[in-house]
Amino acid sequence: MTLSTIPWGRDFAEHTSDETAQKDWAYWQNRINRASLVMLTEEKIINKEDAKTIAHAQKKAEEIQNAPGAKRFTDIMPLEKLLIEECGPLASLIHTGRSRQDIFATLYQARLRLDTLDFFENLNNLRARMLEIAQKNTRTWMPAYTNGVQAMPVTLGFYLWAFLESFERDSDRIKEAWTRINQSALGTAVMACSAWPLSRERLCELLGFDRPITNGLDSSQVSLFDIPIEAASIVSNIAVRISVLVQDLAQQYSQCRPWMLLESGAAYSSSAMPQKRNPGILNKTRAKASSVIAEAHMVTIRAHNLNLGMYDNKDTVSDDSSRVFAEGVYLLKLMDWAYSMLKINPERALEELNSDWTCTMALAEGLQMDKGIPFRVGHNFASDIVTEARQNGWLPMTFPYEEAQKIYRQVTQRLTGQAEDLPLDEKTFRQFLTPEYVVCTRVGEGSPAPQNTEAGLNKIAQRLQEDRSWLDQKRRQLSEADKALDDMFEKLL
Repeated sequence: MTLSTIPWGRDFAEHTSDETAQKDWAYWQNRINRASLVMLTEEKIINKEDAKTIAHAQKKAEEIQNAPGAKRFTDIMPLEKLLIEECGPLASLIHTGRSRQDIFATLYQARLRLDTLDFFENLNNLRARMLEIAQKNTRTWMPAYTNGVQAMPVTLGFYLWAFLESFERDSDRIKEAWTRINQSALGTAVMACSAWPLSRERLCELLGFDRPITNGLDSSQVSLFDIPIEAASIVSNIAVRISVLVQDLAQQYSQCRPWMLLESGAAYSSSAMPQKRNPGILNKTRAKASSVIAEAHMVTIRAHNLNLGMYDNKDTVSDDSSRVFAEGVYLLKLMDWAYSMLKINPERALEELNSDWTCTMALAEGLQMDKGIPFRVGHNFASDIVTEARQNGWLPMTFPYEEAQKIYRQVTQRLTGQAEDLPLDEKTFRQFLTPEYVVCTRVGEGSPAPQNTEAGLNKIAQRLQEDRSWLDQKRRQLSEADKALDDMFEKLL
């Protein structure tokens, strides 16, 4: 894939799944009409003959809306008018016990749940891509940084594992939020419920919702604040960490000799400077992460400071939340594309480590663990070595062993009052300064040691499979509900 083949798209809707794009306002209004008619007939609020007449009108209305070039309705009144044109005022019985309030609240929840599933699918795709790279690089030694300075040697597999674990927490958040997202307001009418004995549970079942939101005011008003904000915050949270991933790649790319870089197709040439290859996909991904975070904050800003019942926020807060998810899908695709074009140079990564004194702490640790030397003595010894090395341009593999012996005697004289000989031979001294030795001697199940990283990544793979199964199950449940509703509706005909 190259920049010219990536479907950048200026419209976020271009990156919404076909299913979600097709299931627009008109689609959900028609589904809600079908479910209402089935439930009202089952509860004997509408008799079968009237239900049959209205069902034929509803089917005709759907055919009219689905005709090529036909206008798609975004309000219930044009749809009701079309039904009345087909079968007269009898059609209005389908609106028994309903209102724009509960219909629109339900419609937004139905759209939000599809946005959530689309986003989760793309998050899982990115996790799979990162997992594959991580599993291939459990012995690709690289520096990790604190305060912007090389701190410890780790591996690329360990680095990606860290982000994969954080994305697992996002998976938890999505699945926990799903229990609140997949609830329905339908049947509460104008927030105070209806005088008709409606079955809200049956409406939920027919439309694939897990349960109704119990309180009528909450279902059509209050929940339209907190549920979209919660959903958008999950996307924003992920965008923050993706921006960190992209910045790390961009920082490497800016080096003269990076060890993580992108295939040539991911960059574009400068119009003036022949040598330049600009990392287009990284720039695009960074910008998109910022846009997603800004869009998510807009959901909260639009929702705040509104008097309950004075302003209907459904068409702003909920629409903004859906936009955040669609933009979030675009962001995940960009990050996935970037990683698909990632090229790794392990030799250059090792050279980067060996060009600094990132392994020095192992000297102090080794002296304490192997020789019983107090850590502060070892720490001062290692620190003085680095100071001397940087003054003379020495690196870990070129530092004179005799100089190390001299420094150790000076340090012990200063700290203990008695100069002592360095209790390490040259081979052991240099071994402590190798990235492979340092990484492989880290212990604990969360360490970068290859065997621990591999075990951790195996757990990541298992969890990813579980999350994909959860997603498949939710999509299957919605599909089964769709089929069941259509079957029940056809019986009315």
